[in-house]
Amino acid sequence: MDEEDESARSANERSRRHWMRHWMRHTAVVPKGFLRYKLLKMLSDKPMSGSEIMSEIEKQTDGYWKPSPGSIYPLLSWLEDQGHIKEAAQQEPGIRRYELTEQGKKFLEDEGKTREELDRRLEHFGPAPGLMGPMWFGLDRENAKELRRAAKDFGHEMRGLFHELRREYSKEAAEQVKTLLEEATKKIQDITSKLQEQRKK
Repeated sequence: MDEEDESARSANERSRRHWMRHWMRHTAVVPKGFLRYKLLKMLSDKPMSGSEIMSEIEKQTDGYWKPSPGSIYPLLSWLEDQGHIKEAAQQEPGIRRYELTEQGKKFLEDEGKTREELDRRLEHFGPAPGLMGPMWFGLDRENAKELRRAAKDFGHEMRGLFHELRREYSKEAAEQVKTLLEEATKKIQDITSKLQEQRKK
């Protein structure tokens, strides 16, 4: 691949990431109830303030999603009114951190069970749209059958991995999968580049 192609690919990647950040920040793409569960899960690890929660979610999503104060603070107030969270005992001046109550811990446990049950019921729908969405249906049905099957199997295994890491995070497993995905991505990019070169001839 020459420098011009490499430069074009880098520009496309920057444009894609910029568009994704804009889309996730300005579009209602977060499922209802997810933010509540995410917030409770974070507070189960340690006391946090509203601003710390927003910053941590932005960090975890590589800047793709940062909840607004208008979504975080009313949710914190509601959870406090319901008795699920309370102000942490030790406070720094000017910083109000929250922690789970015993009731909140039970509520989080019930939320987790509900999410797992929903996931099991949705298993037969297959993986996320990005892997088995409309883009695949534009290919010749017969010739691309095995490719669609492979993509479906891959998505199924990624869903399983996500559930296991959500139950108990393993840094070693995550690093191994990250390496595999990076290698696969590079190979797919090379294949795509070759196809593009052939089309130019």
